[in-house]
Amino acid sequence: MNLVTRILVALAASLTFGAASAAEAGYPLDPFPTHKLTDEPSLQNGAKLFVNYCLNCHSANLMRYNRLRDIGLTDEQIREYLVLDPNGKVGDLMKIAMRPADSKAWFGTTPPDLSVTARARSSGAGSGADWIYTYLRSYFRDDTRPTGWNNPVFEGVGMPNVLWELQGMRGATLEEVKEVGEPSSNGGSSFVKTTVVFDPSGARTETTEKLDGHNLHPSRHWTLGNAQGGKMSQAEFDDTVADLTAFLAYMSDPTARTRVRLGVWVLLFLGVFTVFAWMLNREYWKDVK
Repeated sequence: MNLVTRILVALAASLTFGAASAAEAGYPLDPFPTHKLTDEPSLQNGAKLFVNYCLNCHSANLMRYNRLRDIGLTDEQIREYLVLDPNGKVGDLMKIAMRPADSKAWFGTTPPDLSVTARARSSGAGSGADWIYTYLRSYFRDDTRPTGWNNPVFEGVGMPNVLWELQGMRGATLEEVKEVGEPSSNGGSSFVKTTVVFDPSGARTETTEKLDGHNLHPSRHWTLGNAQGGKMSQAEFDDTVADLTAFLAYMSDPTARTRVRLGVWVLLFLGVFTVFAWMLNREYWKDVK
């Protein structure tokens, strides 16, 4: 097996393993409403949400403010509502003022740049938009964490729930079944079920019970409680998060809509060209026997 073949085999194996791990071990992802990607009011609201809630800590160094013209905003609107720096220009990159050293001290790690996060989070479990949409809607209170928040999509996350005032606070329950000890002589195995409950204030309680049986297997399951005390209903919050997710997906590939529009015309041209090419070919070969 030559070097190129070995590299291709290793790459294929790593991609397959990564997709399988994401699909099997990860929290199930909710489908993102894809119609938001072509809805300009949704994208504009998502841009406003991104600037107000995300751009304080997360940069978007591959994106310029003036690209927001593509979603129907004028330079005046961009400058007035989205460029927070009084000396900023619409041609500036979407950078942040926070120093990496400060962010690492406050959150335990430097918040990642979000320019292409919607593409980076794509996996066998779902699209990157599915991941973001589920992640932003899955926070719960956890007083054992430094920020007071946790998330089953990204357990132990350092980022707090910046949208908590809109969504409210809620608890969660984790049920985990683990095999303990060696299988018994009759073929059965001993399992322990641990139930961890977080109430809406973040208080943690844990109970453990022993299980015996032949049809048991290790498992891990999160259940999120209902949000309480938010400014929005759950449906309104879901719609708001969908707008923000749509903007993050747009930002990761700003030319996607243009490519789709051009692709339609290219396919129409190829269809018409194919007809004329077939007619020309028939004319050339009509006298050949």
